[in-house]
Amino acid sequence: MPANQLFPHKMEPKTRLMLIADSGSTKTDWLLATADGRVVQILVAQGINPVHQTSADIAKELAQVAAQLSNQPAQVFFYGAGVLPQNQSLMRTLLGNAFTACAEPAAESDLLGAARALCQRSEGVACILGTGANSCLYDGERIVQNTPPLGYILGDEGSGAVLGRLFINALFKGALSADMRDDYLRTTGQTYADIIRRVYREPLANRFLASTSLYIAAHLAESPDLQQLVIDNFQQFLQRNVCPYRRPDLPINAVGSMAWHYRDQLQSACRAEGFMLGTVVKSPIHGMAEYHTSHF
Repeated sequence: MPANQLFPHKMEPKTRLMLIADSGSTKTDWLLATADGRVVQILVAQGINPVHQTSADIAKELAQVAAQLSNQPAQVFFYGAGVLPQNQSLMRTLLGNAFTACAEPAAESDLLGAARALCQRSEGVACILGTGANSCLYDGERIVQNTPPLGYILGDEGSGAVLGRLFINALFKGALSADMRDDYLRTTGQTYADIIRRVYREPLANRFLASTSLYIAAHLAESPDLQQLVIDNFQQFLQRNVCPYRRPDLPINAVGSMAWHYRDQLQSACRAEGFMLGTVVKSPIHGMAEYHTSHF
């Protein structure tokens, strides 16, 4: 059995199934489940992003996923980073062509997927804290307010990319010790010139900056200054993205690697800003399934 497939339940021939996707530009998690929430199959496939891919490329990837499914779904719920209002109709058409047993596939943003996974059918604040960052005020069904994240150059406070920017700045401008600066360069095999080139001359600078999180997490316990850097990043996220919702009564729920690996620092930032920390998960796929199970 392939490592990326799971078949925990034998299926009755007439069992209705739902297929849920949590898609980013790099990978897509697919989960096939029964109406009562039993997981039938899990696939990890290539990322799908209609902003960066052609319709033909997306159709090819969807066809490959459909061919790997043990049973065809009666309903499909696709949540993706590149699903914008202007391409929702296209995504629904492509999903319908690939999963022919589904009459009305749904295609929504990853932010709505995160909100439904984190808050289910209750009002709340939902955040994505990974390489990038985003947030919304959610009414239990839809997003009712969203502060534009603006990307890692103009915004994305709380993200791994911005944490990397703050970290590199602190290393070379003296806010962190010279010993840590030298250790980081030695550990990563980089020079100052290498870092400048990766940020300003090469593509995907956001991913490079976010990669510094590996070093930061490994040295967090030994450096109060480093811990404060992480807390400051989260506080800026809350101040600039969540405070505009004017709902301090609602818990802050978050999904993503930054929230998951730096939960203690996120908790400290929430306390400092007068918020409660709610649900924190690394991946939203099972929460998405739980949300749809109740109305399937």
